[in-house]
Amino acid sequence: MKKPKWVVEKEQARRQGAQATHWLFGLHAVRDALGNPARERLRLVVTQNAADRLAEAIVASGMTPEIADPRRFPVPLDPGSVHQGAALEVRALDWGRLADRCLAGDDGMPLVVALDRVTDPHNVGAVLRSAEVFGARAVVAPMRHSAPETGALAKTASGALERQPYLRVGNLGDALGTLRDMGYTLLGLDGEAAETLEGALQRTGRRPLALVLGAEGPGLRERSKASCDALVRIDAAGAFGSLNVSNAAAVALYAARRHLDRGADGA
Repeated sequence: MKKPKWVVEKEQARRQGAQATHWLFGLHAVRDALGNPARERLRLVVTQNAADRLAEAIVASGMTPEIADPRRFPVPLDPGSVHQGAALEVRALDWGRLADRCLAGDDGMPLVVALDRVTDPHNVGAVLRSAEVFGARAVVAPMRHSAPETGALAKTASGALERQPYLRVGNLGDALGTLRDMGYTLLGLDGEAAETLEGALQRTGRRPLALVLGAEGPGLRERSKASCDALVRIDAAGAFGSLNVSNAAAVALYAARRHLDRGADGA
């Protein structure tokens, strides 16, 4: 039986995505990627100075670096990229299935971040860094209209990209539904919401939490709002404006982690 055209196109896109490569750059991002056994690494280009600074990580990785002239660095990076003499061509990480990655385990109540149409790689990189610090199980984003894994994202994440699962899903609304079916309480961040984040956390009890954040400006889409158990705002001291999405994620993650840890301690 012949497959429908949309199924064929979806399978082709998946195969092409698996073959796509990108360049990580900067000493920190390259060092962490060299030390990640799950990372498929293809080509390492370094200046002699960078090779000396990364010597231990290069030896451990088993890669043979290409030594480049710092005046003519032969890697297709944006002109403004601060590469520090190190670049690594890689394939995107495969973090597996949402349902497997976000299951509750023996390490406390799970915490997840979902990003709705956040396309700035610097914002997503900062969110990944905060998610790692506060022990989030994953950062979830739609495959389309979100920041892909890039060198700029990795550099902003400061190594967190290699350790913090970044799950890009076909449909964010479906993913939120999966999280709800798994027992998560979904809290959507909305600056106009009547309820505060702190107030909502006090009534969630001992349940896994998913924090859902939208892009600056448009915020959460209607389906994302409808998928949430509650819309909440971060309580502010005055009418001085709003936080950007990465700062809002950091504040919300801190509050959520404190709530979950208090519950684990029986407080």
